[in-house]
Amino acid sequence: MEKKISVIGAGNVGATTAHLLALKKLGDIVLFDIVEGMPQGKALDISESSPIESFNSKVIGTNNYEETKDSDIVVITAGLPRKPGMSRDDLVEVNKKIVKEVTENVVKQSPNCILIIVSNPLDAMVYVASEVSKFPKNRIIGMAGTLDSSRLRFFISQELNISVDKIEAMVLGGHGDTMVPLISSAKVDGKPLSESLPKEKIDKLVERTQKAGGEIVSLLKTGSAYYSTASAINELVDSIVNDKKKILPCAAYLDGQYGVEGLFIGVPAKLGKVGIEQVIEAQLTDEEKKQFDITVQHVKELTEKTKENL
Repeated sequence: MEKKISVIGAGNVGATTAHLLALKKLGDIVLFDIVEGMPQGKALDISESSPIESFNSKVIGTNNYEETKDSDIVVITAGLPRKPGMSRDDLVEVNKKIVKEVTENVVKQSPNCILIIVSNPLDAMVYVASEVSKFPKNRIIGMAGTLDSSRLRFFISQELNISVDKIEAMVLGGHGDTMVPLISSAKVDGKPLSESLPKEKIDKLVERTQKAGGEIVSLLKTGSAYYSTASAINELVDSIVNDKKKILPCAAYLDGQYGVEGLFIGVPAKLGKVGIEQVIEAQLTDEEKKQFDITVQHVKELTEKTKENL
């Protein structure tokens, strides 16, 4: 039986995600939005590409949550995007209300689904979804680190003019300026990154990665990144649907790992058919541990702010 995947929010992120899900034949897709006609039109547009792209996944658009009933996975992209000059944190109050309402409606229809949260500020919105859904923590996942890691790998490949397939790199922590690229374990063709680039160049790549989302927002003027975001979402979904047990960086609930209790933080996690099967504790240098503590404190403050009037 085909998996049923619902994508909440049919804007650029949601629609591109739905298209990639169909292209990768990961399941039947429901694209939901409150704007009448928009999800239906985009779903029809995607479906009309199926003879060319050779997929038979059903793609429907709807304004009715009942159409999402019994979803195996629900991806929540709904929320306002950033504008130039805004940080992700600036969206906390408005998107908290949106994610709260969406989660309430989703869990009524699909009480056994796995939730993947994409809305910003990511770490706080994962907390909102967890509190509202009351789901087991393994079924609540925040998409962030997979995207941030992809950006870092791309920047390194461009700097060295080498295939992205030769680059290994991972980014942990909150989805914002305090994220922590693990340079100590980054590799180029199996060798430490430090053998290929001087520290000054590496520091610039780290800074660009931390501000990569804002760079795209400033260029687009309206809206934020969606092609790379949709690809990152699809990698998470693929590992879950096909029980691949890939180790991917994502916002996962920490219950003592990394010395953190009761927060959703970006860490490597093994993803399979039940969601998060295991949080992996990466080896951090003293400097990386110090940076990780800073990002944890930032996420903690943001989470505390989110708790107000939830």
